[in-house]
Amino acid sequence: MHITAIVPAAGAGIRFGGAVKKQFIALNGLPILSYTLRALAASNALSAIIVVAPPGEESRGREALELADVNLETEVVPGGQTRQDSVYNGLQRAKADTDLVLIHDGVRPFVSREVVLATVSAATEVGAAVSAVPVVDTIKRVGADGFVVETLPRGQLWSIQTPQVFRYALLMRAHRAVREQGIVATDDAALVERIGGMVKVVRGSYENLKITSEEDLPFADLILRRRSAQ
Repeated sequence: MHITAIVPAAGAGIRFGGAVKKQFIALNGLPILSYTLRALAASNALSAIIVVAPPGEESRGREALELADVNLETEVVPGGQTRQDSVYNGLQRAKADTDLVLIHDGVRPFVSREVVLATVSAATEVGAAVSAVPVVDTIKRVGADGFVVETLPRGQLWSIQTPQVFRYALLMRAHRAVREQGIVATDDAALVERIGGMVKVVRGSYENLKITSEEDLPFADLILRRRSAQ
């Protein structure tokens, strides 16, 4: 089976003030993106990796790949205006014999082999699967006036992560359909849902941290230290 990973890493770093792109920030001497690529390759499930880099900074994507030292077919492509556009750019570069595509955020460097394999296995069986963890906080829906509208049943709520894995033809069809309708979603599973696709949820890991702001860096450093001590 040919599985291509598409790694959107074209973010502008707005939550870091825009001065630095979080995917290229160094943790213990290695860019966050390089840790992510290394973790994906360590699953031994992939045939190829496509990195979607900020337009004009494809060389930094290639550098991250070199530092990750992955023994896979790789390519770097420029991103689009949105994450959705960036994933679509990557999809267009996937080879025709691709069976499954695995989408994984470039700033989730601690994904485990077990989570990758479980998500791939579920997608192989049902066509679409995402990793996720149960929410631990009480979630309330709040109105524009700042008052609580309702308290949602926590037992039914999951925090969705990546990897998200899909049959290539299904995800491409979903992307093309929503582009025609001008719809923008925050993850690829939502696009598949829009065209009636069923998405299986696979238990992920709370350690599969998405580094989105400076406040996440101490947690990332803690995870690195704990892993290096094992």
